[in-house]
Amino acid sequence: ENTRVRKTYIVPHFPSPNMSVQVSKKRKFVADGVFFAELNQLLIRELSEDGYSGVEVRVTPQRTEIIIRATLTQRVLGEKGRRIRELTAVVQKRFRFPEGSVELYAEKVVNKGLCAIAQAESLRYKLEGGLPVRRACYGVLRFIMENKAKGCEVIVSGKLRAQRAKSMKFRDGYRISSGFPTTEYIDFAVRHVKMRQGVLGIKVAIMLPHDPTGKDGPKRPQPDMITIMEPKEEIRLPTIPAAVKPGKEVEAEPVTM
Repeated sequence: ENTRVRKTYIVPHFPSPNMSVQVSKKRKFVADGVFFAELNQLLIRELSEDGYSGVEVRVTPQRTEIIIRATLTQRVLGEKGRRIRELTAVVQKRFRFPEGSVELYAEKVVNKGLCAIAQAESLRYKLEGGLPVRRACYGVLRFIMENKAKGCEVIVSGKLRAQRAKSMKFRDGYRISSGFPTTEYIDFAVRHVKMRQGVLGIKVAIMLPHDPTGKDGPKRPQPDMITIMEPKEEIRLPTIPAAVKPGKEVEAEPVTM
């Protein structure tokens, strides 16, 4: 029998500056995407109960900084920073980073009502606790809208009550679903709940408000937003007679502002 043996090679995510490894741009972007997906999945498994709300990777010539966003940062750090050191060691060994070249930080989510991942996790725990689907979804919907969101949508699908699977959608406010602004204005999250009757799927989409400071929403306004300016005051120009005789001076009227 001809049996194929598939070999798996673990390549370090970011080659250090000392390594003379030439990687094509295409391979580098694929490696970056695989690294981010695997890191995100690891942190979801480890920190889902501690309000994990996403991760950001910053690469500098000296080291790689991984910023973990969470609602309960103290639980992510652990007692005297023990848990964050354990996670740093796991990431360093798994992705073969050189010693001391990777750092993990915890950043607190300012407004968890505008974070889709935090709300999806909240809904997941409500459903696992036995709360009815409709009541749990309306509670999450109300909390999101109270935190100054422009709109939101919650979809729960699966075997909700009967044996037949179905989907329930809950919407409120204004939400865009196409075009480039969706990449900036829509925060989206998907989670799965393992219930006794089967697996339920949760989708949460939040339309963020426009914020010039960039804290609660994107700085850039939507392209279809129209700003009506205040009308300016009329300025009366001086009136000059049509025909003026040579040598005769004409006094101009004063300009009123």
